[in-house]
Amino acid sequence: MDREKRQFYRMVIGLVLPMALQNLINVGVTSADVIMLGKVGETALSASSLGGQVYFILNLIFFGLTSGAAVLTAQYWGKQDTKTIERVLGISLRISLAVGFVFTLAAELIPSWLMRIFTNEEEIIQAGVPYLRIVAVSYLFTAVTMVYLNIMRSVEKVIIATVVYSVSLLVNVVLNAIFIFGLLGFPAMGVAGAALATAIARFVELVIVLWHNSRNKVVKLRLKYVGYREKLLMKDFGRYVLPVLFNELLWGGGMATISAILGHLGSAAVAANSVVQVTRQLAMVVSFGVAGATAIVLGKTIGEGKEELARTYARRFARMSVVLGIAGGLVVLGVSPIARHFLNLTPQASHYLKYMMYIMSYFCVGQSINTVLIVGVFRSGGDTRFGLVLDGITLWGGAILLGMIAAFVWKLSVPLVFVFLASDEILKLPFSFWRYRSLKWLKNITREQTS
Repeated sequence: MDREKRQFYRMVIGLVLPMALQNLINVGVTSADVIMLGKVGETALSASSLGGQVYFILNLIFFGLTSGAAVLTAQYWGKQDTKTIERVLGISLRISLAVGFVFTLAAELIPSWLMRIFTNEEEIIQAGVPYLRIVAVSYLFTAVTMVYLNIMRSVEKVIIATVVYSVSLLVNVVLNAIFIFGLLGFPAMGVAGAALATAIARFVELVIVLWHNSRNKVVKLRLKYVGYREKLLMKDFGRYVLPVLFNELLWGGGMATISAILGHLGSAAVAANSVVQVTRQLAMVVSFGVAGATAIVLGKTIGEGKEELARTYARRFARMSVVLGIAGGLVVLGVSPIARHFLNLTPQASHYLKYMMYIMSYFCVGQSINTVLIVGVFRSGGDTRFGLVLDGITLWGGAILLGMIAAFVWKLSVPLVFVFLASDEILKLPFSFWRYRSLKWLKNITREQTS
């Protein structure tokens, strides 16, 4: 291996490992809820899983907002224009706080209505209402921490997020055990205890982020830029950020719709799907880390004006995505018997889980490739609209439409319905490869900013 390749892989590993660890920690938080609430019972597990769909959508809005913002900040990082990066950070925070406020209000005022979107089983709805009302307190905390940490990633400051999420995981797991099962003299709160532990952990995240920002010398969150509205930058923000935001909303809405479809097929289907989704997240931690590293490395390289080098890097990342996808599929297959053995699932839920894990194994291969290409390669060059159009066609016009027909018209079994619901990543593959080879994604979108 020549010197240039060694430098490239060292750089990638330095970015991927912390981000993969962050993804693993986030999976760990979800897994703690699944494992502990799985011991409480299927209703508690289902209530937490479906109540968590509200945060899942909110999280995707924040991720879409910051991923879109990173399209700009990574390229401006290549130019070392930190003032513009701080302005983009301020604009992003303004939007995230507004969205977080709306979600908090909805979860506090109409929690049962939100739960009914995902299930019609009254027992699950009643268990999910206190969960939503408690965990909603943390939505505004996340609005600040997620925007800040994701923008820090785009300027190659990835360690702080690892520290934040590591502390959060520790706090969440310890408090989960205390509040769910009633340890150390506390009452056993069940699903409400999981929500309280999550809210406290996210407050701890916010405290660490504010402390780090007070000492950060490179890019800072400055309140004076929260209201920043310079015309050209706002135009770029709308052009490159909003398609990513809408793309994540489209995708997140699709995932929530899939959960709702399964929710109307019974608590056994919901419980099995909650385990499958946690396993998928576990299998994809490295692929998601590589996608994040791809956006950072390529964005910076394009911002530096090194387009030929960016093409070389993109080819290497694409190859990585295939290998990691296959590895992720094998992880799913390996976890399947372990999960069925240790979790307190009904025989029907365990049966569903077995076959849904087989389906998820090939889904992971497609998701790895598509995520690295769409979220990493294409967005690094400002090509943010392609993913929006592709998800609209393959997810909503393909997987969800076919899944609804399979569930409510053809009335197929849950595993067969899941085959259709998990088909979108496979449908995307030929289109993603075509876009990658076209090089239409490769553009320098920076401009000189006024002071």
